[in-house]
Amino acid sequence: MTTPQAILAESRRTLSLGLPLVGAQLAQISMSFVDTVMAGNYHPDDLAAVAIGSSFLMPFFTIAIGILMALSPIIAQLFGARDLDMIGKKVRQGLWLSVILSVPVILVLNHLGPVMNLLGFTDEVIRITSGYLYAVSWGIPAVLAFMVLRYFNEALGVTRPALYITLVGLLFNILGNYTLIYGRFGFPELGAIGTGWATAIVFWVMFLAMLGYTIRKKAYHRFQLFRNVRLPERKHIGEIMRIGTPIGISMGMETSMFAVMALLMGTLGTTIVAAHQIAINFASITFMIPLGLSMAITVRVGQLFGRRQFRDSRFAGFTGIGLCTAIMCCTALIMTLFPHQIASIYTNDPDVISMAAMLLIMAAIFQISDGLQVGGSGALRGLKDTKIPMIVNLTAYWVIGIPLGYTLGIVMEWGPRGLWAGLIAGLTMAAIMHNLRFHHITKKFLVHQKDD
Repeated sequence: MTTPQAILAESRRTLSLGLPLVGAQLAQISMSFVDTVMAGNYHPDDLAAVAIGSSFLMPFFTIAIGILMALSPIIAQLFGARDLDMIGKKVRQGLWLSVILSVPVILVLNHLGPVMNLLGFTDEVIRITSGYLYAVSWGIPAVLAFMVLRYFNEALGVTRPALYITLVGLLFNILGNYTLIYGRFGFPELGAIGTGWATAIVFWVMFLAMLGYTIRKKAYHRFQLFRNVRLPERKHIGEIMRIGTPIGISMGMETSMFAVMALLMGTLGTTIVAAHQIAINFASITFMIPLGLSMAITVRVGQLFGRRQFRDSRFAGFTGIGLCTAIMCCTALIMTLFPHQIASIYTNDPDVISMAAMLLIMAAIFQISDGLQVGGSGALRGLKDTKIPMIVNLTAYWVIGIPLGYTLGIVMEWGPRGLWAGLIAGLTMAAIMHNLRFHHITKKFLVHQKDD
């Protein structure tokens, strides 16, 4: 029954699973922050190279990780159904897929010189950026394999290793950057290229640490993860691709929506761009909380659904969505009450602070929509429902959000407020549709179960 006690108990389970994932996401973002700050302190060209290189890297990286994210609901449902033999096979095939996906990513990252030439970057920036991307590419197979093992652990409800290993990776990232950017301890001074090598090393450290943990954990011996290793099998890789490709595309569409909005902001002046960057950066940090919890929602919904406990699965999903939304209401309140104080953390410029404060209040509005949409997405992933959510995101972000933002902000000259109104509309549309779909699907399963 849906009682306060039941809601509280389910919230505790979701938080127990999700808080380590929130920490892992924050640690992961901190690595990008460290790269930017340390490269920026070395030389402006190196800062530009890291920024440009990251802009090229992230779309491919996001899509590949999104595809592999399908392993979380797949394994969660298998674990709930106690189909333990199949779990080991899915992990092995997931590792094969991580290798397959790394090949095109590496090839693209190492052949972007002509694109940068067309975009008009200077020869020096192109040289540094190409070196940075070449170095990072050596770590791509490791980080994708790490994500496979991370999703396996998370699907079983084991989320703390991801936090601890990512924190270790952050420490290695700081040390590696210091050593290779500035040429310490007898190593050559490489600038931003050193940042790329440090990132690649961190990826391998994280993968080996997660591999060691997974191999040594006695409770995992029953899955026979690394026995009967076979070549890639179309059936299993096809299932991961079928469920995961829409996840990757959805994540890519959301990321690209914010990127397009940033480009449109660039037409409105330097002050507005700086204010937008402040507001979106702070909102991105707070977004890590519901994002981590959404991964826990996927696990809870998937495991219960695998046990055919459809009512409990539905309850877990809506409780998790409510939890995400409640937390984002708190962050929205902070943004509404202290916008100037938040903006002043980033800059001393009074014009930028004033504009950023206005945008932070608008960001407070879409915090609630963001909590609803990411919670709903996590619940739907737990059901392995990804194609329709992808279509919803395409419609919400690229048919509603961007055109509306462009019309209000640029055509009607509302400026940044109009562009952000488009963001809010797109996210709100996605939030409503994801939650309605989760309600519809789970209700349908309850009706079928009752008829049986």
